Amino acid sequence: MKKTTMAVAVGLLLIANTAAAKSTLTLEQRLQILEERLESAEHRATTAEKEVRQLKAQQTTDRKDLNEVQERVTVQNITPKEEVAKNASSPSLSLSGYGDLKIYGDVEFNIDAESRKGSLISRQDNSNERWDLNGRILLGFDGVRKMQNGYFAGFRAQPLADMTGSVDLDDAAFFFGQENDWKIKVGRFEAYDIFPLNQDTFVEHSGNTANDLYDDGHGYIYMMKEGRGRSDSGGSFLMSKQLDNWYFELNTLLEDGTSLYSDDNYHGREVQQQKNVAYLRPVVAWSEGAFSVAAAMESNVVNNAYGYYDARGRFIDQSERTGYGMTMTWNGLKNDPVDGVVLNLNTAYLDATDEEDFSAGVNALWRRFELGYIYAHNRIGDYAVSTTCTDDCWFRNAGTYDIHTVHASYQIPNVMNMQNFNIYLGAYWSKLEGDGTGGSDDSRYGGRVRFKYFF
Repeated sequence: MKKTTMAVAVGLLLIANTAAAKSTLTLEQRLQILEERLESAEHRATTAEKEVRQLKAQQTTDRKDLNEVQERVTVQNITPKEEVAKNASSPSLSLSGYGDLKIYGDVEFNIDAESRKGSLISRQDNSNERWDLNGRILLGFDGVRKMQNGYFAGFRAQPLADMTGSVDLDDAAFFFGQENDWKIKVGRFEAYDIFPLNQDTFVEHSGNTANDLYDDGHGYIYMMKEGRGRSDSGGSFLMSKQLDNWYFELNTLLEDGTSLYSDDNYHGREVQQQKNVAYLRPVVAWSEGAFSVAAAMESNVVNNAYGYYDARGRFIDQSERTGYGMTMTWNGLKNDPVDGVVLNLNTAYLDATDEEDFSAGVNALWRRFELGYIYAHNRIGDYAVSTTCTDDCWFRNAGTYDIHTVHASYQIPNVMNMQNFNIYLGAYWSKLEGDGTGGSDDSRYGGRVRFKYFF
């Protein structure tokens, strides 16, 4: 800056000397003009220097922001260099900018051995053992946008690919609401679990698990899941509200009601759909620390949704189904991740057309070992003589029967020191007995090795 100032001063002196011969100004006036020009030059030089400093500071800030973005998102370019050279620009992944996108997944493959063939018992399979390799890979996409005022909106899509070569779908839902307040969710998903089984590795029954099928004549375990959702023939609309320790939820499931029954058979008759069912499933839950309790009911509110025609041609409604359930949970892992105990007590009751079902269960988890028991007592008031369920049914008439099931599992964590790779060992024993079985009881057992890998 000094050299610049001196150069300007010398130039001004030369100009002043040249003009001295032609001007009548006094020496003091010429010196005054020269001094003003020097001050003006110094001011312009100071301003330029300040602008240079501001530009360098902005470049430093931009470089810092760029580094932070690169730390949050790292995209590895695996395209060969010779191919990259052919492109006008390097390959890149760009997002819309509307919120965050999470891509994840898990691998779940099982090796099973059972004393009976198939997931549901039938007399035709009494002498057949089951050795099976099954499983699937889930790929999940979660997108969410959150606003400063607490509002949010997002989606979830979870395609599944199994080893048989088919592709299915787990969840597909859209949701929006306000954090820690209210939420609305629509699509394919499962609502609140009123009959949790803890570390659910391998829980089979002498009968069916009631997730989506009622297998006529084989026994039924009611677990408050008929209106829970994730249906193959309909969708759900859920509204929920969080109020301090209280949680309220109402799920509405619209679907083809006959999809509940295997081969569309119920009590020895083939049922026919007239219209879709509408299950309403309200839930009230309260939690404080490690303890939580929840109560719920589910009921089809559409009359004459499905049924059968009697000998006179009259339509007989079979779609009246109302269930009640309650669960209590102690989750000691919240305060003690190592020695904490997780304990669930569950109960459920179903009042349906010509049938009443009661289920109760208890399970506990401690140090990655889980043990549970489920009891079911069912009464069938009417059962027709049918050609749809003959030798392969355990019962073919009205009466009562009980199902006892014991299940256990153990987790082997961090296989090969990988926190995302676990192995589960599971086993069960189950027995069906009752006066409706014609004096013949069924007992079965099995074991499983499950490989679970998250990514």
